[in-house]
Amino acid sequence: MIYSIFVAAMGFGTELLIYQFAAAARDGFSIRYQILQELANFIVLFGAALIMARIEMRPAGVYGLPAQDAFKRLFWQGCLFGLCEISAVIGLIALCGGYSFGSLALHGTEILRWGALWCVFFLVVALYEEFLFRGYTQFTLADGIGFWLAAVILSISFGLVHRQNFGETKVGIAGVMLVGLFWCFTLRRTGSLWFAVGMHASFDFGETFLYSVPDSGLMLPGHLSNAALYGPAWLTGGTPGPEGSVFDFAILILFFYIFHRLYPLRLERQAHL
Repeated sequence: MIYSIFVAAMGFGTELLIYQFAAAARDGFSIRYQILQELANFIVLFGAALIMARIEMRPAGVYGLPAQDAFKRLFWQGCLFGLCEISAVIGLIALCGGYSFGSLALHGTEILRWGALWCVFFLVVALYEEFLFRGYTQFTLADGIGFWLAAVILSISFGLVHRQNFGETKVGIAGVMLVGLFWCFTLRRTGSLWFAVGMHASFDFGETFLYSVPDSGLMLPGHLSNAALYGPAWLTGGTPGPEGSVFDFAILILFFYIFHRLYPLRLERQAHL
């Protein structure tokens, strides 16, 4: 409750500042405004957690983002998993005749500019969403009801939040819930959210920019090509995009096994000592 009060108070103040200083960007889509908004959301959540760390007399790193692990091995492993996931899903859809890359939609320096902007945007989104659903809230709820019950509740919440996205479906929401559980599993085994942050960011970057397909039902500007998806929803994911494809569910289940082998149970115990 105290954490929620801090988040609400800091969030209200931050919204007022953004409203005043970014008024021109609110009309239509502005990726710079979106980056600012998501960054502000993360700062509010993490800032409130820093206050709680002082109150609870704990290092802030126990809430999932230890500073000593920032953008190191776990993060880059996560980036690799995310790119492999979306590339494998798109590749399998293409083999079944359901994906076409199309012609380039960007040229020259615009490719680099949009690529860099989407990298920054999805990194900030990943930090915000991972800390919101698997950071302080997961740590504190797990302390009261157990890790996995907390993980299930917050992963369901993570999926339901995506209902507001245009074009999202029940299958797409189920995919979001499953990947949320996988990221909880990586947190449990490593004691860190940095793997999940990297995987989250790179998967979204691959969907939106590299392969230019819908991301949770959203088709955003600044994509690399005029790609198209064809065929039944079970194959392509339908309006939510490839995250709703049967192939993505299969790959995520495989990822549970691969991560279990990479980070066995004995390492999980060490991570939580």
